Amino acid sequence: MTDDSAAPAAPGDDPLVAAAREAFADAYVPYSEYPVGAALRAADGTVFVGCNIENANYSNSLHAEEVAVAEAVKRGYTEFDRLAVASDARDGVTPCGMCRQTLAEFCDADLEVVCDEGDAVSTYTLGELIPETISLQTLTDAEERRRQR
Repeated sequence: MTDDSAAPAAPGDDPLVAAAREAFADAYVPYSEYPVGAALRAADGTVFVGCNIENANYSNSLHAEEVAVAEAVKRGYTEFDRLAVASDARDGVTPCGMCRQTLAEFCDADLEVVCDEGDAVSTYTLGELIPETISLQTLTDAEERRRQR
């Protein structure tokens, strides 16, 4: 976890956490009944929110972080510096592995990830949550190794 000394004293004072909390109110979760909201801040300060949207087959469900990223990319944003994630349970939920990989496509390892625990937050960097990602460089290196065989 990273030092969060620059963040507001209480999660409710943090506008990004507040935006994530507001976002989970729009979640469509008839199967898990576990609403999640995410608020992703672009490098220029613009905030994009997302909520989870479930599907009966689960594999077609959308996660809050993915929805926020999609909304941002759709509007031409691809550089981000901070993400807040909140669930109705206020249990410190972190992005899942799939969402971490999606975030790594657009964010540096130092992206700050703030996880709402109700009365407190846990703060990580994306690099702490997913130290080894699949990237363009990973794929390029693999292709080069295949050619050398």
